[in-house]
Amino acid sequence: MNAELKKTAKSLRNASRKGGGDIWAALADELDGPKRRRSAVNLSRIDRHTETGGVVAVPGKVLASGSLTHPVTVAALSFSEGARAKIALAEGRAISLDTLLEEGFKPSTIKILK
Repeated sequence: MNAELKKTAKSLRNASRKGGGDIWAALADELDGPKRRRSAVNLSRIDRHTETGGVVAVPGKVLASGSLTHPVTVAALSFSEGARAKIALAEGRAISLDTLLEEGFKPSTIKILK
């Protein structure tokens, strides 16, 4: 496991312990697992499961298959270049899981897609 991934998982777990909600622990658990078990989520799936202004966390990689028809904030471990471009085209945001935690989003507004 690389150092950046360890740091992210640790900060998510710490946020969970400080009463930030179970969502942070769930994301940390997903990141602590083996790499072969990490999810890859297509933009089409994100589009189906969100509404305008929604917030999504992906404990894996976001891929560019499909399109995004509304602006959403997508936090993930990594993004393909095409996914970043399509999210920006839909006027959404592609951010890291650390940034999601730092920006103080309410845990009840975040959906985990895997």
